[in-house]
Amino acid sequence: MDDVVIVGAGPVGLFLACELGLAGCSVVVLEREPEGPSPWRTAPLGMRGLTPSSVEAFHRRGLLEPLRAAVGAPAADDDPAEVPPLRSAGHFAGIMLDGADVDLGALPPRLPSPATEWLMVQLDDVEQVLARRAKELGVRIVRGAAVTAVEQTAHGAVVTAGGHTLAARRVVGCDGGRSTVRRLAGFDVAGTEPLFTGYVLDADLEDLDVLAPGFNPTPQGMYLRMPAPGHLGIMDFDGGAFDRSRTPTREHLQEVLRRVSGTGVTLRAVRRVSTFTDRTLQATTYRRGNVLLAGDAAHIHSPLGGQGLNTGLGDALNLGWKLAATVQGRAPEGLLDTYEAERHPVAAEVLDWSRAQVALLRPGAPALQEVVRDLLSTRDGTTYVHRRVSGAGLGYDLGPGHPLLGRVAPEFRGTDGTRLADLTADGHGVLLDTRDDPTLRAAAARRPGRIRYAGGPLRDDLGVRAVLLRPDGVVAWVGAPQDDAGADAGFDAAARRWFGPAA
Repeated sequence: MDDVVIVGAGPVGLFLACELGLAGCSVVVLEREPEGPSPWRTAPLGMRGLTPSSVEAFHRRGLLEPLRAAVGAPAADDDPAEVPPLRSAGHFAGIMLDGADVDLGALPPRLPSPATEWLMVQLDDVEQVLARRAKELGVRIVRGAAVTAVEQTAHGAVVTAGGHTLAARRVVGCDGGRSTVRRLAGFDVAGTEPLFTGYVLDADLEDLDVLAPGFNPTPQGMYLRMPAPGHLGIMDFDGGAFDRSRTPTREHLQEVLRRVSGTGVTLRAVRRVSTFTDRTLQATTYRRGNVLLAGDAAHIHSPLGGQGLNTGLGDALNLGWKLAATVQGRAPEGLLDTYEAERHPVAAEVLDWSRAQVALLRPGAPALQEVVRDLLSTRDGTTYVHRRVSGAGLGYDLGPGHPLLGRVAPEFRGTDGTRLADLTADGHGVLLDTRDDPTLRAAAARRPGRIRYAGGPLRDDLGVRAVLLRPDGVVAWVGAPQDDAGADAGFDAAARRWFGPAA
Protein backbone atom coordinates (compact mmCIF):
# COMPACT_ATOMS: atom_id res chain seq x y z
CA MET A 1 0.00 0.00 0.00
CA ASP A 2 1.32 3.43 -0.96
CA ASP A 3 1.08 6.35 1.40
CA VAL A 4 -0.67 8.67 -1.07
CA VAL A 5 -2.13 8.47 -4.58
CA ILE A 6 -2.52 11.85 -6.27
CA VAL A 7 -4.84 12.14 -9.25
CA GLY A 8 -3.69 14.86 -11.64
CA ALA A 9 -0.16 15.73 -12.78
CA GLY A 10 -0.72 19.43 -13.22
CA PRO A 11 1.27 21.97 -11.18
CA VAL A 12 -0.84 21.46 -8.05
CA GLY A 13 -0.62 17.66 -8.06
CA LEU A 14 3.09 17.68 -8.81
CA PHE A 15 3.88 20.33 -6.19
CA LEU A 16 1.98 18.25 -3.63
CA ALA A 17 3.88 15.15 -4.75
CA CYS A 18 7.18 16.97 -4.17
CA GLU A 19 6.09 18.05 -0.69
CA LEU A 20 5.17 14.47 0.22
CA GLY A 21 8.34 13.13 -1.36
CA LEU A 22 10.45 15.50 0.74
CA ALA A 23 8.93 13.91 3.83
CA GLY A 24 9.80 10.40 2.63
CA CYS A 25 6.28 9.30 1.68
CA SER A 26 5.65 6.73 -1.05
CA VAL A 27 3.63 8.58 -3.70
CA VAL A 28 2.02 7.70 -7.03
CA VAL A 29 0.65 10.38 -9.36
CA LEU A 30 -1.97 9.32 -11.91
CA GLU A 31 -2.49 11.50 -14.98
CA ARG A 32 -5.21 11.01 -17.60
CA GLU A 33 -3.27 12.67 -20.43
CA PRO A 34 -0.39 10.85 -22.15
CA GLU A 35 3.21 12.03 -22.16
CA GLY A 36 4.05 14.83 -24.57
CA PRO A 37 3.60 18.57 -25.11
CA SER A 38 0.18 20.17 -25.48
CA PRO A 39 -0.61 23.52 -27.11
CA TRP A 40 -2.81 24.28 -24.11
CA ARG A 41 0.23 24.13 -21.83
CA THR A 42 2.70 26.09 -23.95
CA ALA A 43 2.76 29.69 -25.22
CA PRO A 44 0.59 31.49 -25.92
CA LEU A 45 -2.43 29.56 -24.60
CA GLY A 46 -0.56 27.95 -21.72
CA MET A 47 0.89 31.14 -20.23
CA ARG A 48 0.11 31.89 -16.60
CA GLY A 49 1.29 34.37 -13.99
CA LEU A 50 2.75 33.14 -10.70
CA THR A 51 2.09 35.59 -7.88
CA PRO A 52 4.90 36.63 -5.53
CA SER A 53 3.61 34.19 -2.90
CA SER A 54 3.82 31.30 -5.38
CA VAL A 55 7.25 32.38 -6.59
CA GLU A 56 8.35 32.46 -2.95
CA ALA A 57 7.10 28.89 -2.45
CA PHE A 58 9.31 27.71 -5.33
CA HIS A 59 12.21 29.71 -3.88
CA ARG A 60 11.83 28.17 -0.42
CA ARG A 61 12.09 24.67 -1.93
CA GLY A 62 15.12 25.42 -4.10
CA LEU A 63 13.06 25.31 -7.30
CA LEU A 64 13.01 28.97 -8.34
CA GLU A 65 16.22 29.03 -10.35
CA PRO A 66 15.38 25.82 -12.28
CA LEU A 67 11.99 27.37 -13.03
CA ARG A 68 13.52 30.67 -14.13
CA ALA A 69 15.90 28.81 -16.40
CA ALA A 70 13.04 26.77 -17.88
CA VAL A 71 10.98 29.85 -18.75
CA GLY A 72 13.99 31.81 -20.01
CA ALA A 73 13.88 34.41 -17.24
CA PRO A 74 17.17 35.95 -16.09
CA ALA A 75 18.61 34.59 -12.87
CA ALA A 76 17.53 36.51 -9.80
CA ASP A 77 19.97 38.34 -7.53
CA ASP A 78 20.89 35.61 -5.07
CA ASP A 79 21.74 38.04 -2.27
CA PRO A 80 19.96 41.36 -2.86
CA ALA A 81 20.92 44.23 -0.61
CA GLU A 82 17.42 45.71 -0.50
CA VAL A 83 13.84 45.03 -1.43
CA PRO A 84 13.32 46.15 -5.05
CA PRO A 85 10.37 48.39 -5.92
CA LEU A 86 7.27 46.63 -7.19
CA ARG A 87 6.77 46.72 -10.94
CA SER A 88 3.20 45.42 -10.94
CA ALA A 89 0.29 45.50 -8.54
CA GLY A 90 -1.94 43.21 -10.61
CA HIS A 91 -5.34 44.15 -11.96
CA PHE A 92 -8.99 44.17 -11.00
CA ALA A 93 -11.55 43.47 -13.75
CA GLY A 94 -8.98 44.53 -16.32
CA ILE A 95 -8.03 47.75 -14.53
CA MET A 96 -4.24 47.58 -14.50
CA LEU A 97 -2.45 48.95 -11.45
CA ASP A 98 1.06 50.37 -11.04
CA GLY A 99 3.33 48.76 -8.45
CA ALA A 100 4.85 52.16 -7.70
CA ASP A 101 1.53 53.18 -6.17
CA VAL A 102 1.55 50.40 -3.55
CA ASP A 103 2.05 51.60 0.02
CA LEU A 104 4.66 49.07 1.15
CA GLY A 105 4.35 50.24 4.73
CA ALA A 106 0.78 48.96 4.82
CA LEU A 107 1.86 45.42 3.92
CA PRO A 108 3.34 42.74 6.17
CA PRO A 109 7.12 43.15 6.58
CA ARG A 110 9.23 42.34 3.51
CA LEU A 111 12.94 41.59 3.46
CA PRO A 112 15.38 41.33 0.53
CA SER A 113 14.74 38.13 -1.40
CA PRO A 114 15.17 36.71 -4.91
CA ALA A 115 11.38 36.12 -4.86
CA THR A 116 9.45 39.38 -4.72
CA GLU A 117 7.74 39.71 -8.12
CA TRP A 118 5.33 37.99 -10.47
CA LEU A 119 6.76 35.47 -12.92
CA MET A 120 5.19 34.61 -16.28
CA VAL A 121 5.47 30.90 -17.00
CA GLN A 122 4.28 28.21 -19.35
CA LEU A 123 2.33 25.48 -17.59
CA ASP A 124 4.47 22.92 -19.41
CA ASP A 125 7.68 24.40 -17.97
CA VAL A 126 6.26 24.41 -14.43
CA GLU A 127 5.17 20.80 -14.78
CA GLN A 128 8.51 19.64 -16.18
CA VAL A 129 10.47 21.29 -13.35
CA LEU A 130 8.17 19.77 -10.73
CA ALA A 131 8.06 16.35 -12.41
CA ARG A 132 11.86 16.14 -12.46
CA ARG A 133 12.03 17.03 -8.79
CA ALA A 134 9.26 14.59 -7.90
CA LYS A 135 11.05 11.74 -9.66
CA GLU A 136 14.29 12.62 -7.84
CA LEU A 137 12.32 12.20 -4.61
CA GLY A 138 11.07 8.76 -5.64
CA VAL A 139 7.58 9.73 -6.78
CA ARG A 140 6.11 7.47 -9.48
CA ILE A 141 4.17 9.25 -12.25
CA VAL A 142 1.82 7.14 -14.37
CA ARG A 143 0.43 8.86 -17.48
CA GLY A 144 -2.42 7.80 -19.72
CA ALA A 145 -4.27 6.53 -16.66
CA ALA A 146 -7.85 7.86 -16.42
CA VAL A 147 -9.48 7.19 -13.06
CA THR A 148 -12.67 5.13 -13.25
CA ALA A 149 -13.27 4.21 -9.61
CA VAL A 150 -12.43 5.44 -6.11
CA GLU A 151 -13.48 3.25 -3.20
CA GLN A 152 -12.93 4.03 0.46
CA THR A 153 -11.68 1.28 2.77
CA ALA A 154 -11.19 1.03 6.51
CA HIS A 155 -7.49 1.91 6.18
CA GLY A 156 -7.39 4.09 3.06
CA ALA A 157 -8.80 4.03 -0.45
CA VAL A 158 -8.46 2.04 -3.67
CA VAL A 159 -8.17 3.79 -7.03
CA THR A 160 -8.76 2.14 -10.40
CA ALA A 161 -7.19 3.88 -13.39
CA GLY A 162 -6.00 2.74 -16.81
CA GLY A 163 -5.80 -0.91 -15.86
CA HIS A 164 -4.05 -0.14 -12.58
CA THR A 165 -5.58 -0.78 -9.16
CA LEU A 166 -3.76 1.10 -6.44
CA ALA A 167 -4.32 1.05 -2.69
CA ALA A 168 -3.19 4.01 -0.59
CA ARG A 169 -3.65 5.42 2.87
CA ARG A 170 -4.95 8.66 1.34
CA VAL A 171 -6.06 9.80 -2.12
CA VAL A 172 -5.94 13.44 -3.22
CA GLY A 173 -7.88 14.74 -6.22
CA CYS A 174 -5.89 17.43 -8.01
CA ASP A 175 -7.67 16.74 -11.29
CA GLY A 176 -9.19 20.09 -12.13
CA GLY A 177 -12.57 21.77 -12.24
CA ARG A 178 -14.35 18.72 -13.67
CA SER A 179 -12.70 16.48 -11.10
CA THR A 180 -13.43 12.78 -11.47
CA VAL A 181 -12.25 12.17 -7.90
CA ARG A 182 -14.66 14.77 -6.55
CA ARG A 183 -17.56 13.09 -8.35
CA LEU A 184 -16.64 9.49 -7.57
CA ALA A 185 -15.95 10.20 -3.90
CA GLY A 186 -19.29 11.96 -3.45
CA PHE A 187 -18.17 15.50 -2.61
CA ASP A 188 -20.85 18.21 -2.72
CA VAL A 189 -20.27 21.64 -4.25
CA ALA A 190 -22.10 24.92 -3.75
CA GLY A 191 -21.93 28.21 -5.60
CA THR A 192 -23.36 30.31 -8.41
CA GLU A 193 -24.17 29.72 -12.06
CA PRO A 194 -22.42 31.56 -14.92
CA LEU A 195 -23.20 34.94 -16.43
CA PHE A 196 -20.89 34.74 -19.43
CA THR A 197 -19.18 32.45 -21.90
CA GLY A 198 -15.49 33.16 -22.23
CA TYR A 199 -13.31 32.28 -25.21
CA VAL A 200 -9.56 31.97 -25.48
CA LEU A 201 -8.32 31.70 -29.05
CA ASP A 202 -5.19 31.63 -31.13
CA ALA A 203 -6.15 33.02 -34.53
CA ASP A 204 -5.06 34.86 -37.67
CA LEU A 205 -6.72 38.28 -37.98
CA GLU A 206 -6.92 40.46 -41.03
CA ASP A 207 -6.96 43.76 -39.15
CA LEU A 208 -5.55 43.07 -35.70
CA ASP A 209 -4.68 46.70 -34.99
CA VAL A 210 -8.35 47.70 -34.72
CA LEU A 211 -8.29 45.85 -31.40
CA ALA A 212 -6.66 47.81 -28.59
CA PRO A 213 -3.98 45.96 -26.57
CA GLY A 214 -4.73 44.74 -23.07
CA PHE A 215 -8.08 44.51 -21.25
CA ASN A 216 -10.95 46.35 -22.91
CA PRO A 217 -14.35 46.48 -21.18
CA THR A 218 -17.14 47.30 -23.63
CA PRO A 219 -20.93 47.74 -23.42
CA GLN A 220 -21.25 44.08 -24.48
CA GLY A 221 -18.61 42.46 -22.25
CA MET A 222 -14.84 42.54 -22.54
CA TYR A 223 -12.07 41.52 -24.90
CA LEU A 224 -8.42 41.03 -24.16
CA ARG A 225 -5.68 41.37 -26.77
CA MET A 226 -2.61 39.65 -25.40
CA PRO A 227 1.02 40.32 -26.45
CA ALA A 228 1.31 37.23 -28.67
CA PRO A 229 -0.15 38.00 -32.14
CA GLY A 230 -3.60 36.52 -32.53
CA HIS A 231 -3.94 35.50 -28.87
CA LEU A 232 -7.30 36.85 -27.72
CA GLY A 233 -9.75 36.52 -24.89
CA ILE A 234 -13.47 37.36 -25.13
CA MET A 235 -16.20 37.56 -22.51
CA ASP A 236 -19.76 37.42 -23.87
CA PHE A 237 -22.53 37.84 -21.30
CA ASP A 238 -24.87 35.16 -22.64
CA GLY A 239 -25.46 33.38 -19.33
CA GLY A 240 -22.82 30.77 -20.15
CA ALA A 241 -25.07 29.33 -22.85
CA PHE A 242 -22.36 28.51 -25.39
CA ASP A 243 -19.75 26.92 -23.15
CA ARG A 244 -19.09 23.36 -24.36
CA SER A 245 -22.60 23.16 -25.81
CA ARG A 246 -21.54 23.65 -29.43
CA THR A 247 -18.34 23.78 -31.44
CA PRO A 248 -17.17 27.41 -31.67
CA THR A 249 -16.76 27.89 -35.43
CA ARG A 250 -14.79 30.70 -37.04
CA GLU A 251 -18.05 32.37 -38.06
CA HIS A 252 -19.44 32.24 -34.53
CA LEU A 253 -16.22 33.57 -33.01
CA GLN A 254 -16.06 36.40 -35.53
CA GLU A 255 -19.65 37.39 -34.77
CA VAL A 256 -19.00 37.37 -31.01
CA LEU A 257 -15.73 39.27 -31.32
CA ARG A 258 -17.26 41.93 -33.57
CA ARG A 259 -20.25 42.38 -31.29
CA VAL A 260 -18.22 42.53 -28.05
CA SER A 261 -15.41 44.69 -29.44
CA GLY A 262 -17.64 46.97 -31.51
CA THR A 263 -15.28 46.63 -34.47
CA GLY A 264 -15.39 45.02 -37.89
CA VAL A 265 -12.40 42.78 -37.19
CA THR A 266 -12.08 39.73 -39.45
CA LEU A 267 -10.90 36.29 -38.37
CA ARG A 268 -9.12 34.63 -41.28
CA ALA A 269 -8.47 31.37 -39.44
CA VAL A 270 -8.73 29.97 -35.92
CA ARG A 271 -5.95 27.62 -34.93
CA ARG A 272 -7.21 26.77 -31.45
CA VAL A 273 -10.06 27.83 -29.21
CA SER A 274 -11.31 26.95 -25.76
CA THR A 275 -14.36 28.11 -23.84
CA PHE A 276 -14.94 28.73 -20.14
CA THR A 277 -17.45 30.45 -17.88
CA ASP A 278 -17.59 32.28 -14.57
CA ARG A 279 -19.39 29.37 -12.90
CA THR A 280 -18.23 29.67 -9.30
CA LEU A 281 -18.34 26.56 -7.12
CA GLN A 282 -16.55 25.28 -4.04
CA ALA A 283 -16.54 21.86 -2.45
CA THR A 284 -18.43 22.11 0.81
CA THR A 285 -15.68 20.06 2.46
CA TYR A 286 -12.13 19.31 1.29
CA ARG A 287 -12.04 15.89 2.91
CA ARG A 288 -14.33 12.87 2.89
CA GLY A 289 -12.81 10.05 4.90
CA ASN A 290 -9.51 9.15 3.26
CA VAL A 291 -10.04 11.26 0.12
CA LEU A 292 -9.08 14.93 -0.13
CA LEU A 293 -9.29 17.66 -2.78
CA ALA A 294 -6.88 20.44 -3.74
CA GLY A 295 -6.67 23.06 -6.46
CA ASP A 296 -9.42 23.43 -9.05
CA ALA A 297 -10.94 20.14 -7.88
CA ALA A 298 -11.85 21.98 -4.67
CA HIS A 299 -12.74 25.41 -6.06
CA ILE A 300 -13.88 26.56 -9.51
CA HIS A 301 -14.12 30.15 -10.73
CA SER A 302 -13.42 32.35 -13.73
CA PRO A 303 -9.77 33.06 -14.60
CA LEU A 304 -10.18 36.80 -13.91
CA GLY A 305 -7.26 37.90 -11.79
CA GLY A 306 -5.22 34.74 -12.39
CA GLN A 307 -5.92 33.32 -8.93
CA GLY A 308 -6.78 29.69 -9.74
CA LEU A 309 -3.31 28.21 -10.19
CA ASN A 310 -1.87 30.23 -7.35
CA THR A 311 -4.63 29.28 -4.93
CA GLY A 312 -4.08 25.63 -5.85
CA LEU A 313 -0.34 25.86 -5.21
CA GLY A 314 -1.17 27.35 -1.81
CA ASP A 315 -3.40 24.34 -1.14
CA ALA A 316 -0.56 21.95 -1.98
CA LEU A 317 1.94 23.79 0.21
CA ASN A 318 -0.49 23.79 3.15
CA LEU A 319 -1.58 20.17 2.73
CA GLY A 320 1.69 18.43 1.94
CA TRP A 321 3.43 18.44 5.31
CA LYS A 322 0.20 17.84 7.23
CA LEU A 323 -0.72 14.85 5.10
CA ALA A 324 2.81 13.44 5.32
CA ALA A 325 2.80 13.62 9.11
CA THR A 326 -0.64 11.98 9.18
CA VAL A 327 0.15 8.98 6.97
CA GLN A 328 3.46 8.49 8.80
CA GLY A 329 1.70 8.39 12.16
CA ARG A 330 3.49 11.38 13.70
CA ALA A 331 0.83 14.10 13.37
CA PRO A 332 -0.57 15.74 16.48
CA GLU A 333 -4.30 15.29 16.92
CA GLY A 334 -6.38 17.27 14.45
CA LEU A 335 -3.47 18.39 12.27
CA LEU A 336 -5.04 17.26 8.99
CA ASP A 337 -8.30 19.02 9.90
CA THR A 338 -6.46 22.35 9.81
CA TYR A 339 -5.99 21.98 6.03
CA GLU A 340 -9.66 22.62 5.35
CA ALA A 341 -9.99 25.06 8.25
CA GLU A 342 -7.21 27.24 6.81
CA ARG A 343 -7.63 26.82 3.04
CA HIS A 344 -11.43 26.74 2.60
CA PRO A 345 -11.83 30.40 3.69
CA VAL A 346 -8.94 31.44 1.41
CA ALA A 347 -10.64 29.96 -1.65
CA ALA A 348 -14.03 31.37 -0.60
CA GLU A 349 -12.49 34.86 -0.68
CA VAL A 350 -10.97 34.18 -4.11
CA LEU A 351 -14.38 33.10 -5.41
CA ASP A 352 -15.99 36.29 -4.12
CA TRP A 353 -13.14 38.31 -5.66
CA SER A 354 -13.92 36.67 -9.00
CA ARG A 355 -17.66 37.34 -8.66
CA ALA A 356 -17.01 41.00 -7.88
CA GLN A 357 -14.96 41.42 -11.05
CA VAL A 358 -17.64 39.76 -13.17
CA ALA A 359 -20.28 42.04 -11.65
CA LEU A 360 -18.22 45.08 -12.56
CA LEU A 361 -17.87 43.95 -16.18
CA ARG A 362 -21.56 43.21 -16.77
CA PRO A 363 -23.19 45.21 -19.57
CA GLY A 364 -24.83 48.34 -18.24
CA ALA A 365 -22.22 49.04 -15.56
CA PRO A 366 -19.97 51.73 -17.15
CA ALA A 367 -20.78 54.27 -14.44
CA LEU A 368 -19.83 51.77 -11.73
CA GLN A 369 -16.66 50.93 -13.66
CA GLU A 370 -15.64 54.59 -13.63
CA VAL A 371 -16.25 54.88 -9.88
CA VAL A 372 -14.17 51.76 -9.16
CA ARG A 373 -11.46 52.91 -11.56
CA ASP A 374 -11.21 56.20 -9.66
CA LEU A 375 -11.04 54.40 -6.32
CA LEU A 376 -8.35 52.01 -7.53
CA SER A 377 -6.26 54.88 -8.87
CA THR A 378 -5.64 55.95 -5.27
CA ARG A 379 -2.71 54.65 -3.23
CA ASP A 380 -5.04 52.89 -0.82
CA GLY A 381 -6.98 51.28 -3.66
CA THR A 382 -3.86 50.03 -5.43
CA THR A 383 -2.46 48.68 -2.17
CA TYR A 384 -5.72 46.89 -1.41
CA VAL A 385 -5.76 45.07 -4.76
CA HIS A 386 -2.08 44.16 -4.56
CA ARG A 387 -2.54 42.77 -1.08
CA ARG A 388 -5.39 40.56 -2.29
CA VAL A 389 -3.95 39.26 -5.55
CA SER A 390 -0.25 38.91 -4.68
CA GLY A 391 -0.68 36.76 -1.58
CA ALA A 392 0.83 39.48 0.61
CA GLY A 393 -2.34 39.56 2.66
CA LEU A 394 -2.44 35.81 3.38
CA GLY A 395 -2.63 35.04 7.05
CA TYR A 396 -4.06 32.18 9.10
CA ASP A 397 -5.71 32.72 12.46
CA LEU A 398 -3.27 31.10 14.88
CA GLY A 399 -4.47 33.12 17.84
CA PRO A 400 -3.46 36.50 19.29
CA GLY A 401 0.14 37.60 19.33
CA HIS A 402 2.83 39.18 17.19
CA PRO A 403 1.81 40.63 13.77
CA LEU A 404 3.94 37.98 12.05
CA LEU A 405 2.01 35.13 13.66
CA GLY A 406 0.08 33.16 11.03
CA ARG A 407 1.82 34.89 8.13
CA VAL A 408 4.45 33.54 5.76
CA ALA A 409 7.83 34.54 7.15
CA PRO A 410 9.86 37.13 5.27
CA GLU A 411 13.28 36.04 3.97
CA PHE A 412 15.31 36.30 7.17
CA ARG A 413 19.07 36.14 6.57
CA GLY A 414 21.78 35.39 9.09
CA THR A 415 24.79 37.63 9.43
CA ASP A 416 26.82 34.62 8.25
CA GLY A 417 25.01 34.75 4.89
CA THR A 418 22.59 31.89 5.55
CA ARG A 419 19.17 32.56 4.02
CA LEU A 420 15.88 31.24 5.27
CA ALA A 421 15.48 29.42 1.95
CA ASP A 422 18.68 27.47 2.72
CA LEU A 423 16.97 26.12 5.83
CA THR A 424 13.54 25.33 4.34
CA ALA A 425 14.52 23.41 1.19
CA ASP A 426 14.14 20.02 2.90
CA GLY A 427 10.60 20.71 4.10
CA HIS A 428 11.28 20.75 7.84
CA GLY A 429 10.03 23.30 10.32
CA VAL A 430 12.62 25.93 11.27
CA LEU A 431 13.43 27.60 14.59
CA LEU A 432 15.38 30.83 14.18
CA ASP A 433 16.96 31.92 17.46
CA THR A 434 18.80 35.24 17.36
CA ARG A 435 20.56 34.61 20.71
CA ASP A 436 21.64 31.00 20.14
CA ASP A 437 19.93 30.00 23.37
CA PRO A 438 21.01 26.51 24.52
CA THR A 439 17.59 25.80 26.00
CA LEU A 440 15.85 26.50 22.67
CA ARG A 441 18.50 24.50 20.82
CA ALA A 442 17.81 21.54 23.08
CA ALA A 443 14.03 21.93 22.67
CA ALA A 444 14.36 21.77 18.88
CA ALA A 445 16.70 18.79 19.14
CA ARG A 446 13.97 16.86 20.91
CA ARG A 447 12.01 16.94 17.65
CA PRO A 448 14.60 15.50 15.24
CA GLY A 449 13.57 15.48 11.58
CA ARG A 450 10.73 17.87 12.36
CA ILE A 451 12.37 21.15 13.42
CA ARG A 452 15.68 22.49 12.12
CA TYR A 453 17.44 24.82 14.56
CA ALA A 454 19.40 27.88 13.40
CA GLY A 455 21.00 30.07 16.06
CA GLY A 456 22.76 33.39 15.68
CA PRO A 457 22.08 37.02 14.84
CA LEU A 458 20.09 38.06 11.77
CA ARG A 459 20.82 40.93 9.41
CA ASP A 460 17.34 42.27 10.14
CA ASP A 461 15.45 40.49 12.89
CA LEU A 462 12.37 42.78 12.66
CA GLY A 463 12.48 43.10 16.43
CA VAL A 464 11.88 39.41 17.19
CA ARG A 465 13.80 37.25 19.66
CA ALA A 466 13.05 33.90 18.00
CA VAL A 467 10.69 32.59 15.33
CA LEU A 468 9.25 29.12 14.80
CA LEU A 469 8.16 28.32 11.25
CA ARG A 470 5.91 25.51 10.10
CA PRO A 471 7.13 23.54 7.06
CA ASP A 472 4.95 25.73 4.80
CA GLY A 473 6.85 28.82 5.97
CA VAL A 474 4.02 30.12 8.17
CA VAL A 475 5.12 31.68 11.46
CA ALA A 476 3.79 29.50 14.28
CA TRP A 477 5.39 31.29 17.25
CA VAL A 478 7.29 34.51 17.89
CA GLY A 479 9.48 35.21 20.91
CA ALA A 480 9.69 38.90 21.73
CA PRO A 481 13.09 40.50 22.59
CA GLN A 482 12.16 40.90 26.25
CA ASP A 483 11.23 37.23 26.61
CA ASP A 484 13.48 34.60 28.02
CA ALA A 485 12.64 32.49 24.97
CA GLY A 486 14.33 29.38 26.30
CA ALA A 487 11.88 29.26 29.20
CA ASP A 488 8.87 30.53 27.27
CA ALA A 489 6.13 27.91 27.39
CA GLY A 490 4.74 29.49 24.22
CA PHE A 491 7.40 27.81 22.12
CA ASP A 492 6.68 24.36 23.48
CA ALA A 493 2.93 24.86 23.06
CA ALA A 494 3.36 25.91 19.41
CA ALA A 495 5.81 23.11 18.68
CA ARG A 496 3.47 20.56 20.26
CA ARG A 497 0.49 21.91 18.31
CA TRP A 498 2.13 21.66 14.90
CA PHE A 499 4.88 19.06 15.30
CA GLY A 500 3.68 16.82 18.10
CA PRO A 501 5.24 16.12 21.51
CA ALA A 502 8.98 16.13 22.04
CA ALA A 503 10.82 12.81 21.88
